[in-house]
Amino acid sequence: MTSSTPSRGAAMWALLSLALGSFGIGMTEFVSMGLLPGIARDLLSDAWTTGQEGAIAQAGLLISVYALGVVIGAPLIAGYAARFARHRVLIVLASGLLLGNLLTVLAPTFETVAVARLIAGLPHGAYFGIAAIVAADLLGPGKRAQGVSIVMSGLTVANVVGVPVGTWLGQLAGWRVAYGVVVGLFALAAVMIALVVPASPGDGSRSLRHELGVFRLGQVWLTLGIGAIGFGSFFAIYSYISPLMTEVAGAPEWTVPIVLVSTGLGMTVGNLVGGVVADRNLPRALVVAFVLLAIGSAVVGVAAANPVTLVGAMFLFGAISALAGPAVQTRLMDVSGDRPTIAAALNHSGMNVGNSLGAALGGAVIALGWGYVAPAWLGIVLAVLGVGIVMTSLAVERRAVVLAA
Repeated sequence: MTSSTPSRGAAMWALLSLALGSFGIGMTEFVSMGLLPGIARDLLSDAWTTGQEGAIAQAGLLISVYALGVVIGAPLIAGYAARFARHRVLIVLASGLLLGNLLTVLAPTFETVAVARLIAGLPHGAYFGIAAIVAADLLGPGKRAQGVSIVMSGLTVANVVGVPVGTWLGQLAGWRVAYGVVVGLFALAAVMIALVVPASPGDGSRSLRHELGVFRLGQVWLTLGIGAIGFGSFFAIYSYISPLMTEVAGAPEWTVPIVLVSTGLGMTVGNLVGGVVADRNLPRALVVAFVLLAIGSAVVGVAAANPVTLVGAMFLFGAISALAGPAVQTRLMDVSGDRPTIAAALNHSGMNVGNSLGAALGGAVIALGWGYVAPAWLGIVLAVLGVGIVMTSLAVERRAVVLAA
């Protein structure tokens, strides 16, 4: 059986096994946000004693370091792996994610944890990129974005279940326990992929040099910019959701998993809707999603003073942020020519530049003394810039069509 000929039932099992790996990635990436205070207390005790805001902002660098690993690893690993059978590469990548998170559990200092987070981020983008190509093949023409959205649903469901549970476990038994759970998830994902994902051959004629030629395409850079700048809006706010809930809204620490569940539910809804919308009208989906993201950032800023309204606002914000995910992923595959594997992986480089940029800028405005609500106002700016890049990309594309005609 090949990836183009499975029954619908077999295809769904394969998609769910890939989504399990996405679930593990979502948990390891986003659980850090809810655990920042505990990590800062444990690994940055001197800075914590001096000032909690500064210690939390410094701990936020772990989010940026993980994102840097994604940015570096996605093009290099996906480009090199394009020649190999995709289902086997996915098993190796799931095992690499397991190793990076195991090192996170065992690392004794802030510096060694930072190195472990960098290693854990390296396979992230390549996993999603190759899984997206396999998913698009499984569901066939006309349902490509929906296949991508099913794989991505593991990421969003992680924010409903994995991140809140991991945050709760981290608060109860220590932050390392949360990453230990992630290790077990990747072990299970590797086994499931080996058992149920159909054979999907690579292209032996591909080379890393050929695949890296994707960087010569202007539309690829513009689409990466959409993720890098536009999604920075989401990460600027979400990276500091824990202090936003406890310090601004005045809620106790045990309520942080509640706001994480709310955000994850919104992301799950937005991701599934985004797949359908992107299949119908991809350009319109991109424009509308980032306009709504700017509005959602403003809503979070206004609602932050009350825990109930903040929970509701984060549901809305999560839904809007995930709406654009399948559209950006599909857009990259469309503009990449004959290099869809590396382009699909690069989507997560772009998103994690947004992760790193959003976390770093969010931490900067907090460190400047502007307060924990400041990242919401920053989010408006980043989302509006994302809209501008979308409009530029579409205008360049229309001009190219006119000139060709």
